[in-house]
Amino acid sequence: MDMKQEISQRLPVDTGTAPECAGCQKVIKERYLLKALDQFWHEDCLKCTCCDCRLGEVGSTLFTKANLILCKRDYLRLFGTTGVCSACNKTIPAFEMVMRARGNVYHLECFACQQCNHRFCVGDRFYLYNNRVLCVYDYEERVLFANLPYTGDSLTQLKKQTESLISGVKDDASSGYGSPDSLVSEGK
Repeated sequence: MDMKQEISQRLPVDTGTAPECAGCQKVIKERYLLKALDQFWHEDCLKCTCCDCRLGEVGSTLFTKANLILCKRDYLRLFGTTGVCSACNKTIPAFEMVMRARGNVYHLECFACQQCNHRFCVGDRFYLYNNRVLCVYDYEERVLFANLPYTGDSLTQLKKQTESLISGVKDDASSGYGSPDSLVSEGK
């Protein structure tokens, strides 16, 4: 049976009734003990069966399955489910940290703009566009190009559209960028 258990961190030992350690079956004489699986343990005796790490030091939980006492990493490694990275299509081990965007899952190193390879930092904005992760710059560039009708002089038209977005001035078609006259006439 799978079981996630809490570890009671470093409880003081009652010197009058020192309990027996579930790991080594010796009386716990140290000042502190751990309580897990409804038993008492020396801090050195409550260890992961696989990696031998001291479970009281790596967190406040342990996992049991098939008569094994495991840390979270080994539990996930042995019994967790794996996934596939949406960017590189390689397997993601169950114990690995991931980034998620909607239904997509990514390795941390694969979570980058799929146009310019910009790696995102905490708090960076990104877009999921046609199931691809894009930075703000590449997303806006794609949307501008996608909404731009094709003409022979599309670069000039793009400059006009970009300038009008930046300045907020309506294009009066006299110079291509709005003119001071158009600003004055709009204020009337």
